[in-house]
Amino acid sequence: MKGVTTMNTEINNYLDSIQDDYKNFVTRAGILNDSGQTDRIKEFNDNLTISFGQKYIKVMNKSSVHSFIVNTDKDVKFQKGDVLMAASWKAPARNFARGNLFTPASIKARWMGV
Repeated sequence: MKGVTTMNTEINNYLDSIQDDYKNFVTRAGILNDSGQTDRIKEFNDNLTISFGQKYIKVMNKSSVHSFIVNTDKDVKFQKGDVLMAASWKAPARNFARGNLFTPASIKARWMGV
């Protein structure tokens, strides 16, 4: 059970870093007043969701796929927790990992993708 708890914690940390990057982007852009920025940030955060599949966890925002996270130990190329860029709605780009959840410094989580 410890592995599941750790994975959930790392996923939450990853989502938090995506949300923080979006907040920084909206704040730096300065195109909205404070209440407009708050509304926009809340909408982004509310629409950031995850979906669990057999091999991957899909990170989405509204109708866009942000990234995929490897959720199996049985992948021949990637380790559990590897973050992959989305190639399509259903599949990740399997060329190389963009980082791993268990080494957060290896991930450059941006609000628009990894």
